[in-house]
Amino acid sequence: MKIMKFGGSSIANSTLIEKVARIVAGESEKTGICLVLSAMKGVTDLLIGCAREAENGKTCYKETFNEIKKKHLDTVETLFTQNKKKEIREAVIWMLSELEEILHGIELVRECSARSLDVVMSFGEKLSCRIMASYLPVLGHEAVFIDASDGVIITDNVHGSAAVLFTQSYKAILKRIKSVKGIPVVTGFIASTSSGVVTTLGRNGSDYTASIVGAGLDADIIEIWTDVDGVLSADPRYVKEAFVIPELSYQEAMELSYFGAKVIHPYTMIPAIEKKKNILIKNTLNPETKGTLIADTVKRHSTCITGIACIDRIAIINVEGCGMVGIPGIAARILGEIAAAHINIIMISQASSEHSICLALKENEAVKAHDLLNRALADELATKQIQNIDLLRDLVIIAVIGENMRGTPGISGRLFSALGLKKINVYAIAQGSSERNISFVTGSGDKEQALLTLHHAFLEVSPENTSG
Repeated sequence: MKIMKFGGSSIANSTLIEKVARIVAGESEKTGICLVLSAMKGVTDLLIGCAREAENGKTCYKETFNEIKKKHLDTVETLFTQNKKKEIREAVIWMLSELEEILHGIELVRECSARSLDVVMSFGEKLSCRIMASYLPVLGHEAVFIDASDGVIITDNVHGSAAVLFTQSYKAILKRIKSVKGIPVVTGFIASTSSGVVTTLGRNGSDYTASIVGAGLDADIIEIWTDVDGVLSADPRYVKEAFVIPELSYQEAMELSYFGAKVIHPYTMIPAIEKKKNILIKNTLNPETKGTLIADTVKRHSTCITGIACIDRIAIINVEGCGMVGIPGIAARILGEIAAAHINIIMISQASSEHSICLALKENEAVKAHDLLNRALADELATKQIQNIDLLRDLVIIAVIGENMRGTPGISGRLFSALGLKKINVYAIAQGSSERNISFVTGSGDKEQALLTLHHAFLEVSPENTSG
């Protein structure tokens, strides 16, 4: 059994849907296939826009809805011959009519809750999977549409980014999918509570669906098909020498995905690690390339690091004061206040003197966090226990990642020496005890130079860059 997941860019139009169907049909002649699909490219954003326009009483939501309708009906018109077209067209129109009624309800009450938004967003995957399940038989391969929100993947009731209940989900997946005759075509991204209420797994959650289904079916491999050749050593927009990494350990893939490598969703690793399932990243537009294999055990890399990743639009909050030294609980208070406001901290750096603590956050949340800390620590500021709570914006986090960093002396020295020679200022540094990751904050204006410098220093072939 093989899981094949295709993202929105892989099924953006009828031409690509036909290409994907032929790839799947070819593979199904060699092994059992379970197919997982995202919505067609751009559709989820259109659905969100529709719901928000309806919520605000803007009748322009009908124009957006008509754009969604036209996109799917045009796809049906192009893909299917006349004698096959009527049935699938009727099914798509029925689903679109249901969506239109929901949007009209949102318009009437002028409210779109997180629960309602999940229902609206679910239609993107339902439509793409319905079309694909109808097209595969045209190529001579029986297929069955499986709605994952119909009791297949079970979650809690947190809408927008629900937590999967794995034990229940694995049982439901086996019961619903294992016995299917033909190719199961499963909706990515969407799920439901145990009482049947539609939920979603967070944006780009279709990768996660593929991994959950792969673990539930005990598949041999989980293939994630996208529009790039694999996981790259750096962002090719800034580093033209970036190359496809042939193999990654689970831990390396986790680090790279968390720090901005968008080819794979971080949550995808969770079921794969638990069940020790290999993941293969492939390119729909270039299926002959080997891609990137993500596995529990991989060959040792020839370079000191494996890849470089970056998170944009970062700000740091620096809390500094002599009164913090030796006082238990200050860090806990700072972190607790931010956590209570549901703001995520990406990176933390604290001097061993305890004189300061530096927090890196997404820029759009940093102003709120800065104001919150100024209010929460007002007494400490007034008594000068804390001198400053500074906010610095327009920054990026860059992370160098790799298994070969573990136990290898001199990596940090080489890294910061290379940056220093290019006069790149570093605002904060963090390194985990696993030694697989060194992260630092620098100005967004230095991003490209920093990426080029580190790629040249560590990943381009030279005797000093090998792991020995």
